[in-house]
Amino acid sequence: MTTTKAHELAKGQREISIAEFFEKNRHLLGFDNKRKALLTTVKEAVDNSLDACEEANILPDLQIEIVDMGNDRFRIIVEDNGPGIVREQIPKIFAKLLYGSKFFKYSQSRGQQGIGISASVMYGQLTTGRAAKILSKIHPTEPAHYYELKIDTKTNAPQIDQESKKDWNKDHGTKIQIDLEGFYQKGQQSVDEYIKETAIVNPHANIIYVNPRAEQYIFPRASEEKIPVAKEIKPHPYGVELGRLMKMCDYAVEKNLKQFLMGSFSRVSASVADELLEKSKLLPTKKPKSLNREDAERLLEAIKTTKIMMPPTDCISPIGEDLLLRGLKKEINAEFYAAVSRPPAVYRGNPFAVEVALAYGGALPKDGAIRLMRFANRVPLLFQQGACGVTDSVTKTSWKSYGLNQSGSNMPVGPAVVIVHLASVWVPFTSEAKEAIAHYPEILKEVKLALQELGRKLSKYTAKKRRVSDELKKRGHIEKYIPHIAGALESLLGLTTEQKAKTEVELAAILEHTRGKVEDMTFDPKKNEDFDEEFARIGKEDEHEESS
Repeated sequence: MTTTKAHELAKGQREISIAEFFEKNRHLLGFDNKRKALLTTVKEAVDNSLDACEEANILPDLQIEIVDMGNDRFRIIVEDNGPGIVREQIPKIFAKLLYGSKFFKYSQSRGQQGIGISASVMYGQLTTGRAAKILSKIHPTEPAHYYELKIDTKTNAPQIDQESKKDWNKDHGTKIQIDLEGFYQKGQQSVDEYIKETAIVNPHANIIYVNPRAEQYIFPRASEEKIPVAKEIKPHPYGVELGRLMKMCDYAVEKNLKQFLMGSFSRVSASVADELLEKSKLLPTKKPKSLNREDAERLLEAIKTTKIMMPPTDCISPIGEDLLLRGLKKEINAEFYAAVSRPPAVYRGNPFAVEVALAYGGALPKDGAIRLMRFANRVPLLFQQGACGVTDSVTKTSWKSYGLNQSGSNMPVGPAVVIVHLASVWVPFTSEAKEAIAHYPEILKEVKLALQELGRKLSKYTAKKRRVSDELKKRGHIEKYIPHIAGALESLLGLTTEQKAKTEVELAAILEHTRGKVEDMTFDPKKNEDFDEEFARIGKEDEHEESS
């Protein structure tokens, strides 16, 4: 009876494809609800376009349009001037989950898993039954290739509904159109906000955006400087784990273990390789594929106890303080701006860099918590702010000493916008939806150090602002009594009306001469020599006029 039941259960078991899994668990990819689905689809298309342009060393020109088709259905159209996509790759890139080149690359990029845009195509197919339309051109002399694509979720393979060549008045680029169910609403978690924040951290991009209400927004580029292409590096030994090390040995093409260590990892020189092999008691001539689990464990322990240079940092491309300030000033109206770029650091062998910026005062609202904008590899993170390691670092920073109000470990209160950007070869997101950054101690430490440096810049400005305000009050009091002082001198010295008027002018000139120089009420003779000399000169002139 047990065997019969087991056979019956076995008949109901079958292998599922990754597409079927995410079809039922689409919330893992950021398609929790209609509003979020609309944003996620725009985000994935825009991220792909910006990545493609930067990899081809092209200044991005993006056109984004969302058309309201009624009944909670929207048409999303994203067009770029990137290098285009070769015909054979179009179906796989847009209609096959987990297909792409970025998963294996150790360099900074917006996409990582090869899921995003194909998941958007699948969502549109599930909610409207319509295929995604893609038009791509790679050269001015070649025709554009047009596809209408769906995903066969059982096999995770592209389903081509239509394929043709078309004339397109464009030298090169890609255009994608997806129809889907969605919900449009303005606010801090809207498509409008995502486009605006994207323009801030991508000041080299020119973006034209038309929302579902047919309102057009133009975000002109603030810099003609092209983003340096991040160079691909090999994994660092400090970030490797046992299972991965054994897998790398299985697929190694090197003939011996020493060549494998030098060729498969960054910062492993011949001397470092010899030291690792000596500590792990492994022969340099041993073949990597013959490494068993015990050998791999000894090699891993040797890596942990060996001093190895940190990985190179040209694999990441931070925005930079200057460009970050340009983007911030372009989109945020404030009275004070500051930015800080931290030197690159490493977590689990992965290089990363933290950048922060701040806009303070001006037209920003004075009541309520500050506005926190989180970014990872130049991509805005609009959801799951409370679960993000960046938010944790911001709230645990003591902002009171920097001029902002704060209650406990809550978000500080004041007229400010704070930007935190993480650039890394592999951003540790908490989920496939890529909405929050994990709480790695190394990352949290760098974010906090950057925020503290930013806070010191803010405190200098707010302190100076208070000094100026105090000085204006003092000047107001002094200016009020200048006529009375001149009147007293008129009585004491017997000045004429003209001399009294001249005295008032001279006293006002002395006050104006010290503008911005008086930092406190203490009169230091060395600091106030000009005041003393000027006052003595007026006295001598008055004495001379009186004697004459």
